[in-house]
Amino acid sequence: MIRLRSIAFNTLFYMNLIIRMIVLTPIYFLVPRKTAWFVPKGWARSNNWLFKTVVGTTFEIEGLENIPKDGNYIFSPKHQSFWDVYALLPWLSDPFYILKRELMWIPLFGQYVMKQRMVPVNRAARGREMAAVMARARQEMASGRQLIIYPEGTRKQPGAAPDYKYGIARLYRDLQSPVVPVVMHPGLFWPRRSTMRYPGHFKVRILPPIPPGLDPDVFFAQLIETMERESDRLLLETVDANPHVPLPPVTAERVRTLRALQAEGAMSQASA
Repeated sequence: MIRLRSIAFNTLFYMNLIIRMIVLTPIYFLVPRKTAWFVPKGWARSNNWLFKTVVGTTFEIEGLENIPKDGNYIFSPKHQSFWDVYALLPWLSDPFYILKRELMWIPLFGQYVMKQRMVPVNRAARGREMAAVMARARQEMASGRQLIIYPEGTRKQPGAAPDYKYGIARLYRDLQSPVVPVVMHPGLFWPRRSTMRYPGHFKVRILPPIPPGLDPDVFFAQLIETMERESDRLLLETVDANPHVPLPPVTAERVRTLRALQAEGAMSQASA
């Protein structure tokens, strides 16, 4: 049954994308840029509805009060699946990504992201080109937008060893904006490199922002410590709430390690 639901969801997911692009593309390119956000945000909401209705997967968001009210911040979530690329867009007023320039060359998709003034970057770039990218990002942030950046750079399995990239510390230093860490484990329900989708319920936890002005090294260490501590805590909560969901070997090993640490802590407290 789970496999059939997965096939049904994947089919409807791409049908939803194709139909919306056919029907709404003319409107998207005719209306003002900010107004045009209703197209991708509506797509995200409909995908969340499909995930709930077809697969039986629901989520809740904790910590919305931690999002800065003035709208200017760096949104820094865990990245585990395609779900977290789009699903939270409805809760962000005017986000943008720094993305590899090759994505801008994809027909139609490239025009979509260009209209929203996403910032392309050549990953091999140095010197002047990177300075131009930073200037563009600073300009977008000055207009009250939110930069979405995944601090580990690529999708990781839940519980995998952390691999944070120092680039977020440079952005934090140069943009002088608060960073909002976000932890979640959608990868248990929408695994990377898999067509399977699993039912259940998970939480997205938005943590208190790290204010601007810290030394970049201090910020970087604080970001990693905060996100990994809360990610481990949320991983155990999610696994406990969804015992039916199969765990990848990396995840299962991390859960065993965390359980052992919990038991050691309990024994130490009991003997104190």
